[in-house]
Amino acid sequence: MLHAVIMAGGSGTRFWPASRSLRPKQLLALTGQQTMLQSTVTRLDGLMPRERIWIATGKTLADPIAEQLPDVPRENILVEPCKRDTAACIGLAALALLQKDSDAVMAVMPSDHVITEIGSFQQALLAADELVRERPERFVTFGIKPTYPAESFGYIERGEAIENHWPAAQGLNLYRVAKFREKPAETVAREYVESGRFYWNSGIFVWSARTILAALNHHQPELARRLQAIQNAWGRAEFATVLDREFSAIRGISIDYAVMEHARDVVVIEAPFTWDDVGSWQAIARLEGADADGNTVRAKHLGINTSGTIVRSDDDHLIVTLGLRDCIVVRTKDATLIARKQDEESIRKVVKALEEREWREYL
Repeated sequence: MLHAVIMAGGSGTRFWPASRSLRPKQLLALTGQQTMLQSTVTRLDGLMPRERIWIATGKTLADPIAEQLPDVPRENILVEPCKRDTAACIGLAALALLQKDSDAVMAVMPSDHVITEIGSFQQALLAADELVRERPERFVTFGIKPTYPAESFGYIERGEAIENHWPAAQGLNLYRVAKFREKPAETVAREYVESGRFYWNSGIFVWSARTILAALNHHQPELARRLQAIQNAWGRAEFATVLDREFSAIRGISIDYAVMEHARDVVVIEAPFTWDDVGSWQAIARLEGADADGNTVRAKHLGINTSGTIVRSDDDHLIVTLGLRDCIVVRTKDATLIARKQDEESIRKVVKALEEREWREYL
């Protein structure tokens, strides 16, 4: 059966001060009434029951996630002892799925993306499921048609088109993957976009749980050996000890580096849905739009001679801006950020500086 594995262990430091260690980006309602994690789960309604939805996260977020997702069985919240990147996360999730379903197919997705056209999204997942069931050794991913030469995304170079004979895939464009490309410089990204052969890498994958474990065994034998030790202890009294010891010893590596760049039978489905990875405050402006002055506001705000500015607050505290251009203003109950949009990438430095000063109450 098809299962969903939602990766929800990120910290979202670029959304400070709204994002904190116990309330990272995926647990915030940045673009609607639901949090990003809740929206990701809701997106699967009608496609699979909650019993086949799994959340992979860290120790500190397990309880907050359980509170946000009361319909997801608590045993489906997979707790990683520490952060070891996506290959270890996915490997551990594959082990968990195989405990329940020996033929499990896993749709792996981040918890913090915005996707519209839910029907088309579900159709694409069903199509990927069909492709994998026909050839269990196959990997399927989803490519996003680029709208600008982004330097912050990885790219997928497509190869030849695949004749489409799968019922759920009708109307979709399918291609073999020629190569996965790293985040490029702006000039290279522009060449990618102009060629028409490249997609943004959505970070959404579909594959057999057994196949991804076999691929990790082949390409990452040391990581696979740690996972095997965890699997051998599953359900036994010493499981927690073994999980902590073996998982912590894994060298962190992404699934793209670990497997996808080496895999041969990879299909990319051109995504029939809109997608945004909501990587920064400026993404909120892109998604929510702006007023006549170019301001994106979710706050009690009085703006005078203010344009191109994002203003956010989590209460009714009045924020007045005077003479601001292209800025970000975010207020929470205990911290306020005021930054130029062009300095947005440096918000991560704020978090690092707070750590260095040991001002942990603001992290």
